[in-house]
Amino acid sequence: MSEEQNIMAPKYNPQEVEQGRYKFWVDGKFFEAKDDASKEPFTVVIPPPNVTGRLHLGHAWDTTLQDIITRYKRMRGYDVLWLPGMDHAGIATQAKVEGKTS
Repeated sequence: MSEEQNIMAPKYNPQEVEQGRYKFWVDGKFFEAKDDASKEPFTVVIPPPNVTGRLHLGHAWDTTLQDIITRYKRMRGYDVLWLPGMDHAGIATQAKVEGKTS
């Protein structure tokens, strides 16, 4: 490998990096529980970051705790779904965005 091939791009390009990943997740049914009727269901929905403030260690800690709990529940035999993306701060987000555009 030449030295030029080891140089990281100066700017993150999400289209290049993430291309095909979402389709892989959907095709792999990673957003779905296994729907195994023999197991008790367990679900955690991860809210997106709040636009009204800065991300901090508490956000990482919260996600870490959710990861630990969902893995524990899966190991205990639950049919687990850990789903990202529930909006928990819609009104605050709307106010913040509208304030930036006025």
